[in-house]
Amino acid sequence: MMITPVHRFRDIERIPEYLQPEKCVPPPSRASLGTMWFIRDGCGIACAVVTWMLVFYADFVVLLVMLVPSRDYVYSVINGTLFNTLAFLALASHFRAMLTDPGAVPKGNATKEFIESLQLKPGQVVYKCPKCCSIKPDRAHHCSVCKRCIRKMDHHCPWVNNCVGENNQKYFVLFTMYIALISLHALIMVGFHFLYCFEEDWTKCSSFSPPTTVILLILLCFEALLFLIFTSVMFGTQVHSICTDETGIEQLKKEERRWAKKTKWMNMKAVFGHPFSIAWLSPFATPDQGKADPYQYVV
Repeated sequence: MMITPVHRFRDIERIPEYLQPEKCVPPPSRASLGTMWFIRDGCGIACAVVTWMLVFYADFVVLLVMLVPSRDYVYSVINGTLFNTLAFLALASHFRAMLTDPGAVPKGNATKEFIESLQLKPGQVVYKCPKCCSIKPDRAHHCSVCKRCIRKMDHHCPWVNNCVGENNQKYFVLFTMYIALISLHALIMVGFHFLYCFEEDWTKCSSFSPPTTVILLILLCFEALLFLIFTSVMFGTQVHSICTDETGIEQLKKEERRWAKKTKWMNMKAVFGHPFSIAWLSPFATPDQGKADPYQYVV
């Protein structure tokens, strides 16, 4: 059977002779590292910009087409405040998911000194990533876009221009939840606005002309329906992944579970923080994950 490049890479990871620590450049010191994590990927940057533009478009239609012309002041204030609060939380979650290190393994740490510090015993094996020259801890996978090995990598999401991993999964889950909520809210308001315009004169139910109003509302309806379905599915799969403590890649590859099984509640607290509080819903609160499990480099 012909060996594919994928099989060859996996063989290299599992054979100690191929570690070749002398060929790895030591990782830069923490003092020389930047404080902000940002992936310079053209497709990801474009998707992130489009995401923000779509949220701003929805806010424009909700405010200027539906709420400002409304004669019901209380209705406009309540729905405007609610929609903009959810939109702000969605964009803040997107910002944190995009600029948070998802759990990158130090690049080039497969040095002789680091391998010796592991104090390997006969028969023990360490895994090396041949692409970024790193000793991979358990449950880490290499991302070809980020060009790094990511701890508990679930998937690379171009919409947040980042991997979804151990350190930013909370923000990604919040982003999908808040986008789904504002999409649902927009759909409900569009429905009520259409009913209002059918009952009243179309020239009085919007600041724009009737054809322009209809086009803007239909585009918003299409956008909201599309993203409601997409983000609801993503939110559900992420929550299921957290509860089962199994990433998307691990499910796809059907990897054998080598880590201790925990309750669903403990898995949720491991991602959103200890203990349960309103901070779970805040993209500004960094999860206090308590005592994290030590990363196992040795198998």
